[in-house]
Amino acid sequence: MNKFSAEELQHIVGSVQPVDLSLEGQARAHLDRLTKPLGSLGRLEDLAVKMFVASGGKPPQADPARIYTIAGDHGVNEEDVSYFPQEVTRQMVENFLAGGAGINVLARTSGVELIVVDAGCKGGEFPDHPGLIQRKIACGTNNISKGPAMEKGCCLRAVKLGVELADEAHAQGIKVLGTGEMGVSNTTPSTALYCAYFDLDPADITGPGGGIDAAGVVRKIGVVRRALEANAEVVRSDDPFAILTALGGYEIAALAGLIIGGAKNRQIVCIDGFISTAAYAAAAKICPAVGDYCVLSHASAEPGYAKVINALGRRPLLHLDMRLGEGSGAALSMFMLRAAANIYNEMATYDDAGVHAGG
Repeated sequence: MNKFSAEELQHIVGSVQPVDLSLEGQARAHLDRLTKPLGSLGRLEDLAVKMFVASGGKPPQADPARIYTIAGDHGVNEEDVSYFPQEVTRQMVENFLAGGAGINVLARTSGVELIVVDAGCKGGEFPDHPGLIQRKIACGTNNISKGPAMEKGCCLRAVKLGVELADEAHAQGIKVLGTGEMGVSNTTPSTALYCAYFDLDPADITGPGGGIDAAGVVRKIGVVRRALEANAEVVRSDDPFAILTALGGYEIAALAGLIIGGAKNRQIVCIDGFISTAAYAAAAKICPAVGDYCVLSHASAEPGYAKVINALGRRPLLHLDMRLGEGSGAALSMFMLRAAANIYNEMATYDDAGVHAGG
């Protein structure tokens, strides 16, 4: 992958167009003419409006859709912050490619394409597979409790990877993108990012991740505190890209790039749970305009997620007590987007149906 400069990133950020919110009234007027009580389809109507506005005033389109599940390893795993050993990242990538993981089932059920991306897994290349993109930047990050996760150039390359994935999808006609991830211990850097971006206390938002016990959560809180202390100068700088470089991961940075690239292309981006929302937080700090192109798919069951959502000022679409990751929530929300688009485009108006609304 060629080098990517901070100036090039800023150029891409500058090309993300804020949506024209005046189009919302046009979309609402159309929905209000459909054969239903005003506003009776609730969040589906909101989704249809969002797609209409994001597209610049075109009828909503939710298909084709594609989830990118991006994988990377984390040096902080050596601090015993995860229920699973590091090798599970690689094993789960192989499971995705074999079609046996939760995201495979949900993507198939929702009729969504799934692409797996190796952005930073430990070890060598995986065997070639039609559903795998191999663009490894490094074999995992450094330990954030001892210093920065990545070098600036490597983080830039990860963001560029995400932008390129969005651009490739756009060139292939993909209308909706989904974020998914795999990386043992990646709730720890995600928690550190939330603390740095929103001045949150690690004790308030650190959770069990993949299933550590109460003592493990206490240990994990201490690791997050040490990460913030080891990178305190960067955290104080309030520079969102520098914070992503210091506390993030290759899959998180690539997902941030995917979100920015999708917004640049006027694609709707369905954000998955706790880790993907950390990537969204980074993307939104770097490029605030991305929010109007993104749907927070579901409320993660991670204990601190409610405080994160409050800090973001956003409302998730679904509440299913899920905390799997992988893009699972994105797959489900993509079905909701399809329903919303079809309501907008296919439902009869009162005039079409010869139905007279009450006065």
